[in-house]
Amino acid sequence: MLKTIKKILDRTLETLIIVSMAFLTIDVCWQVFTRLVLKKPGIWTEELATFLIIWVALLGSAVALSRGAHLGIDYLVGKFPVRIRLCTEIFVFLCIVLFSLCVMVIGGMSLVLKTLALGQISPGLLIKVGYVYLALPISGFFLVLYSVIGLVERLVELVRHNYPTQQKTLSADEQVGAY
Repeated sequence: MLKTIKKILDRTLETLIIVSMAFLTIDVCWQVFTRLVLKKPGIWTEELATFLIIWVALLGSAVALSRGAHLGIDYLVGKFPVRIRLCTEIFVFLCIVLFSLCVMVIGGMSLVLKTLALGQISPGLLIKVGYVYLALPISGFFLVLYSVIGLVERLVELVRHNYPTQQKTLSADEQVGAY
């Protein structure tokens, strides 16, 4: 049941990012066309591109975390024994949960509510800027969710002593051939 819900959330996020990237591409192409060909760029295209990049980057970070593709330097951690590696991953997931919950969800909602209460309007698109800032708490929610899932998976592995097999370190030639 939980895997089905996670799969639906993953697909929804990925679809939202794909659609946003498509709009971003069309928007930037339109801006280049109007600037270079028509010699009169629209004021809304640059603002829309900025807002879309914010949403794509923040939601993309949640998708990357869900896939285990988030940015990390795991060279040293990869050399640890499996138990220490799992403990390190648990610590990292805890840090992500705390940061995402405190800064992105709680702080982001505070920012959204204050901005909406002030009624700040974007000059090009004439929308409330608070809606743009919704990207923070929404992506923070997904980062917390995916971190908790990763945390529980690592804790279960640690408690059950169900360690994955030790990964083989590839030589430089094997690494080049792997890509």
